[in-house]
Amino acid sequence: MATMRAMQVSRAKGDFELVELPLPTPGEGQVRLKVQACGVCHSDVFVKEGLFPGLKYPRVPGHEVVGIIDAIGAGVTRWKVGQRVGVGWHGGHCFVCDPCRRGDFIKCAAEKITGLGFDGGYADFMVVGQEGLAAVPDGLESAEAAPLLCAGVTTFNALRNSGARAGDTVAVQGVGGLGHLGVQFARAMGFRTVAISNSEAKRELAMKLGAHHYIDGSKQSSANELKKLGGAKTVLATAPDAKTMATVIGGLAADGRLVVVGVSAESIPVAPLQIIGNAAGVVGWPSGTAFDSEDTLKFAALAGVKTMTEKYPLVKANEAFAHMMSNKARFRVVLTLE
Repeated sequence: MATMRAMQVSRAKGDFELVELPLPTPGEGQVRLKVQACGVCHSDVFVKEGLFPGLKYPRVPGHEVVGIIDAIGAGVTRWKVGQRVGVGWHGGHCFVCDPCRRGDFIKCAAEKITGLGFDGGYADFMVVGQEGLAAVPDGLESAEAAPLLCAGVTTFNALRNSGARAGDTVAVQGVGGLGHLGVQFARAMGFRTVAISNSEAKRELAMKLGAHHYIDGSKQSSANELKKLGGAKTVLATAPDAKTMATVIGGLAADGRLVVVGVSAESIPVAPLQIIGNAAGVVGWPSGTAFDSEDTLKFAALAGVKTMTEKYPLVKANEAFAHMMSNKARFRVVLTLE
C-alpha cells in the first residue's frame, strides 16, 4: 500500500505528530494534490487546542495549500493532472442550502473547512473537492502563494468589498501577518493608505510596503490622527485585539466602516454616539471562496504584492507553529515540501 507523511494532531491540546498514512484516493468530484507548500496560520490553533465545534480527531491541519494535481476523481471537468492549484480555508460548499442557492458560497451552512472538516496540507498529499480549488499564476512561487490563500484573500477581498473607492483614505490597523499584505493591497488598489501600529518599530517597514502615512498608536490617538487626514472611509482591523480595534472608530469618516478580519474572543466596545452621527459602522468579513482566492493570486502577481515568509520543512511543524504563535515571525510561516 502506498503511504505518505503527515503531521497529524491526534487529540485536543496535542502536538503535531509525524505519521505515515495511506495515500488518499480522490472520490467523485475530487482531486488529489501533491503538496508543495502549506502556510502555518493562527487559525490552526483550532485543531491543536480542540477549539472548533464538532472537530474530529485525528486531524491533519493546514488551509493555505499550494500543490500540483496528481490524480483526479470521476466527474472532475475543469482541472487536469499537472496543474498547480491552491486551496484555502473555504474548501467547498454544499450547493443546496439557502446561501448556496443564492450563489453566496462563502456563507454555506455546511461549508467544508480545509484542515478542520477534512485533512489539510500538513502532509505530502491531500484530497479536496474541485470547487475548492484556485489556479496559481506562474509568476508566484508556491511558498509565496500559500499564505495568499488565507491572509491574502481575507485582506484583499475585505478591501475590495468595503465600499472604498480609489482615492479614499483607507487605514490598515496592524502591520503583521495580515496587515503587511493589507497595506500592499490598499496601495495597489489606489487608496490613500494609512498604516496603524502600536509601535514605532513598524514605521519604516510600513512605508516600504506602500503606506502614505503611519500612525503609532502607542504615542498618538489613532482616531484623532485619522480625523486630521479627513477621516477613514475604511479601517481594516487585522490585529486580533478588540480594545485596539475600538480606538479607531472615532476616526471613521462619514459612512465609514471598521472592517474586522482579525479574530478576537473579546467584544469590541462601541459607544452608539461614535457611529450614529456620521452613519459609521462596524462589520466583519469572511475570507472568500476559491474564485476569490484566484482573484487574489492574480492581483498579487499583477501588482507585485509580496508575502514575507519564513520557511520550515514539514517535519518541523511543531517548531514552525510555536514560532508563529510567539508573534516573532516576519510575517507568514510556511511549511515547504518541494
